[in-house]
Amino acid sequence: MLNESQITEIKKKLLEQIDQNFQGDQKDYAKKQIESMDSSQLEEFLKQNKLTAQEGSLTSEGGQCIFCAITSGKMESFKIDENKEAIAVLEINPASHGHTLILPREHIASEKELPKSISELAKKVSEKLKSKLKAKEIKIENSNQFGHEIINLIPVYESEEESGERKPADKAKLAQLQKDLKEKPKPIPRKPKPKKLKPEEFFRLPKRIP
Repeated sequence: MLNESQITEIKKKLLEQIDQNFQGDQKDYAKKQIESMDSSQLEEFLKQNKLTAQEGSLTSEGGQCIFCAITSGKMESFKIDENKEAIAVLEINPASHGHTLILPREHIASEKELPKSISELAKKVSEKLKSKLKAKEIKIENSNQFGHEIINLIPVYESEEESGERKPADKAKLAQLQKDLKEKPKPIPRKPKPKKLKPEEFFRLPKRIP
């Protein structure tokens, strides 16, 4: 059972995440839901979202932050690309179709500490999203959630207004989008087989004249 101090701290952390990731009426509704939860409701919420309260922060089950658990493969994700320093996964509560997160493999807490290769992955995935999803542009936004610095790639489309509203995505649709966007291995070029000559095609010496 959570004590009053833990409840206050957990709600504070959750409200911070809502402020960073929700807008308008959805933000107000989410904040009211969190603020109205009693101890048992809050514990059930943490359980459903596979979160654990430790030392004033929220972590995934097992003691890792949510994003560290994703990069280590301990939590389900829809990965579409990666390099040695980071992975690119589809956001499960996207602001738009194809919303992608670039997650550093290490628990980096500051934008200034991000290696150059992470920005390079963000650029590569942005170009892929824009091309394959026919987006007008890709907004690139840094954010810090649960002490883990991440990069948001948010496609913007001609036919849609920028509402910023996040909605849970259907897992089947995310899986299909993952399949459409995932980097395909380049085919290995095959060496052409040597042409077999027919007997009549062999080089013939001219008949010797006596």
